[in-house]
Amino acid sequence: MLEKLKLIEKRYEELNALMADPEVVTDYVQVAEYAQEQSELEALVQAYRHYNALEAELADTRALMEMEEDEESREMAGHEVSRIEAKMEDLYARLRLLLLPRDPKDEKNVIMEIRAGTGGDEAGLFAADLYRMYTRYAEAHRWKTDMIDFHDTGVGGFKEVVFQIAGKGAYSRLKYESGVHRVQRVPATEAQGRIHTSTATVAVLPEVDDVEIEINPADLDIDVYISSGPGGQHMQKNATAVRITHKPTGVVAASESERSQTQNRERAMAVLRARLYEIEQERQLEERGEARRLQVGSGERSEKIRTYNYPQNRVTDHRIGLTIHRLESIINGDLDEFIDELATTDQADRLQAIGE
Repeated sequence: MLEKLKLIEKRYEELNALMADPEVVTDYVQVAEYAQEQSELEALVQAYRHYNALEAELADTRALMEMEEDEESREMAGHEVSRIEAKMEDLYARLRLLLLPRDPKDEKNVIMEIRAGTGGDEAGLFAADLYRMYTRYAEAHRWKTDMIDFHDTGVGGFKEVVFQIAGKGAYSRLKYESGVHRVQRVPATEAQGRIHTSTATVAVLPEVDDVEIEINPADLDIDVYISSGPGGQHMQKNATAVRITHKPTGVVAASESERSQTQNRERAMAVLRARLYEIEQERQLEERGEARRLQVGSGERSEKIRTYNYPQNRVTDHRIGLTIHRLESIINGDLDEFIDELATTDQADRLQAIGE
């Protein structure tokens, strides 16, 4: 690992020299690219230099300890050696984390899709609870949320809801939420007080640019229709809602939340790009024989990543075996404890995969 870090430091110094080169300094695009690359390496290089400084300090302290004849002085030097070794051990662990390949999608905005699974109206109400949970989580992180499309159940729930969360690092935090969520509670309509189990599926897709996935306009069927979404009463005279079908794959994306057809077309295209990008990523991973957790299952009760149990006031994430007994705060958007633990586990798994 330290050899890799030495090469990275060398590249960092090369970038410094390149940006100072008179022939390069006038090429603003090239300078910006070099500056971006250097910025991405800076934390790693600084930590590596700190590690080297501690290594030199450790060698000097050990040499001093060997030279000391006074027992008390030797003991003090020994304590200093232990202190430096502990700092180096911590810094080494941090360097390993910094060396992990960054997911280029981590800084992206996300498109979230929540669909009611098994459980009838109660599943739709749970889907609405999850939507509210994620929008409140976004608010706490000062991210912006925008509704794109939804189909309600007529009793306060969602059959399906699609929305955008925009903010720095949104995907890096929310990507762990993909999968089947299960709720166990007594529905308001249950006269006997029996606990019902329902599910909803969540998909978290990174928002992608035009250049990241190419879509042939000839492959698209675009329909416009009168919106029934928010503000629909103001738009009944005009067909502003847009539905786009990608003919080769059958993937459909729609938006009816905006007041103009142009805006709805842009939103529907953003959803379509995200879905097609996800399909392409899955295909590439399968070709490389890499395992990947399924984002959206069929909604069957057995396919679950997290359970929300109301009678016992607990939420359990089955991937990491973490149970928290404060369901109300979690369903109100207090998700960081789960997400922090999931991110830590993900890092540990990746570290184990790459070895020393």
